Amino acid sequence: MPNRRHLCWSGDDPIQGRWLLAHGEGVAAHQHARGQLLYATSGLLATTTERGTWVAPADRISWTPPRFEHGHRAYGETELSILEVPAELCPALPSAPTVFAVSALLRAAVLKLTGGATLPPDVGDRLLRVLVDELTELPEQSMYLPEPADDRLRAVTDLLRANPAESATLGELGRTVGASERTLSRLFRGELGMSFSQWRSQLRIQHALVHLGQGRSVTDTALRCGWANPTSFIETFAAILGQTPGSYQAAHQRNA
Repeated sequence: MPNRRHLCWSGDDPIQGRWLLAHGEGVAAHQHARGQLLYATSGLLATTTERGTWVAPADRISWTPPRFEHGHRAYGETELSILEVPAELCPALPSAPTVFAVSALLRAAVLKLTGGATLPPDVGDRLLRVLVDELTELPEQSMYLPEPADDRLRAVTDLLRANPAESATLGELGRTVGASERTLSRLFRGELGMSFSQWRSQLRIQHALVHLGQGRSVTDTALRCGWANPTSFIETFAAILGQTPGSYQAAHQRNA
């Protein structure tokens, strides 16, 4: 069974194993001497850095490199399997936080390594190397929302974060913060690497994952997050996550 505690991770804290986080429970900014893999079997885990936020719904695995400052927050009761990755294996994995899809082999390896049974060191080492090799073959599924540095851009994204369902156009938001639509559009592309529409869709999808995890219907979630109708929400959700909101919610309920 997973442990339940308020996690305060830093440095070389012995945290490998299974943990259960309550809804809304957070872990303040910290860093690790080793790399870290976190597999959520239920709930949703957000990893936040100065660069932005990565979201891992249930049945995804989050990667955080060594010495990369980050914090976490759980949405819904979130059961985590946590693995520490020694420095010599880390170069095979990305140099920034990433979220991966999970294969059957990867899931089995994570659960074996974090199940509490004492494994011979050579067996554990071999299994961990297999796990890292498997990750290098899996597609990234990063629900990543980059964080702006420009004050004008940050003012716009703060307005959207406060109300993801906000329907104002970029031009209307620009007039509110004192910047032209053309300038803001250029900043979204140049600084965040995506359009205004793409950034807002990513933000809304992150909020939608929380609502779906809490049991809200697809229609209610779509309207709460700013989509004009469920069809457009379903299309956007499937394009970003590779599954419909209904199938995601069904899998989430099975895991729970």
